[in-house]
Amino acid sequence: MPTLMVSISGIRGIVGDGLTPDVIVKYTSAYADFIEQGKVVVGRDARISGEMVNQIVTGTLLAKGLDVIDIGIVPTPTVQYTVKTLEAQGGIAITASHNPNEWNALKLLNSTGQFMSPEEHEKMKTFLDSESFYESWEKLGKREEYYQAIDNHIDAILKLKVIDTEKIRKRKFKVLLDCVNGAGVYSVPKLLDKLGCEYISVNCDKSGIFPRLPEPLPENLIDTMKAVKENKVDFGIVVDPDVDRLVLITDKGEPFGEENTITHVVKFVLSKTPGSVAINLSTTRAVEDVAKEFSCKVFRSAVGEANVVKKMKEVGAVIGGEGSGGVIYPALHYGRDALVGIALTLQHLAERNISLAELKSELPEYFIVKKKIELKNVSPDEVINSLIFKYQNQHLNTDDGLRIDFDDHWVHMRKSNTEPIIRIIVEAKNKELAENFANKYLKEIEELV
Repeated sequence: MPTLMVSISGIRGIVGDGLTPDVIVKYTSAYADFIEQGKVVVGRDARISGEMVNQIVTGTLLAKGLDVIDIGIVPTPTVQYTVKTLEAQGGIAITASHNPNEWNALKLLNSTGQFMSPEEHEKMKTFLDSESFYESWEKLGKREEYYQAIDNHIDAILKLKVIDTEKIRKRKFKVLLDCVNGAGVYSVPKLLDKLGCEYISVNCDKSGIFPRLPEPLPENLIDTMKAVKENKVDFGIVVDPDVDRLVLITDKGEPFGEENTITHVVKFVLSKTPGSVAINLSTTRAVEDVAKEFSCKVFRSAVGEANVVKKMKEVGAVIGGEGSGGVIYPALHYGRDALVGIALTLQHLAERNISLAELKSELPEYFIVKKKIELKNVSPDEVINSLIFKYQNQHLNTDDGLRIDFDDHWVHMRKSNTEPIIRIIVEAKNKELAENFANKYLKEIEELV
């Protein structure tokens, strides 16, 4: 069967098998009806199908009477930042993020440059079943090319109060950069040049073809980690195809850890501007540990960038993000942004005058184990409700599935929005303990299904 996944962030599918021209027109048209009038920023990652999807998206928006600002091949956070700064009425990032070559997607943004809220998404869906209406020739939208978007984004990062470009430049960092031939090729080198970094590039051609599985997990980065050590650089930088996730590799050729990315950034930002922090329910407890050092409170949300941003706004958070390497720094914009994550990392290391491995050794150490179980004919909600009843006397959070906090570990069990599975995430101070608890909860769910 054709594969098409729909969520509040947009749609994604395999090109030609789920994500087809008629599907792209249908959703773009509904999005245009939601926007109503004005201008929409359109950007894409580097994958081969991006040009085709861009042409269909742009043509549909113009036919609906909306103006299009085409910013070319850019990171998703650049699309978000540009919607905000140009005061556009919306934005579409054409990217399937960490999905393989055959996938593509539309990430749909509102007028603030953020992913649509659940309420906005529901409103947009009401237009899907409506008969499409297109404008006559004299009312068509106009297309404009705006290829300075990346430069504007980077300049704004360099002007942040917490960034001292001269201090970073004096460290003369030498790094290894892996952009998996994605949009990072067009953006990260520009940032590193401005910050006086020497860099060795791997997987940084402009072919748009991913040479490995693009999700920046350790098992997909074996060659990159080896190259970091062989080239004797200060550390390695890896971004996913649309540059919203940041993965770091120490000078020893070892993973810094995506959970540590958000943890160290929180520690750095709170040392400059103490305040509230917002993260999702599956993010490491280490964030709470470092926040305590500054007497700051951490708030948790459901998984997903839109949910974290919503929580950040509610509590006035000065920093936030997700344990998957997503840093959200509202002083710049409300969106996961690997570029700002890179700048904050360089600043942190420059100020402390330490290595990334040394920084890692200073952070609280936890171990996360992730498992999943496929459901048969049982509703995932029934399973979660049974677990809520079983653990009703414990410290529970039911904002997104079920999270239970114990003194020696926590577990988060949630249904997938795209697959008939329940995900199990367990964190403990000891790797063996985390594995044992994960197996315990896996067995409990197996008994329920």
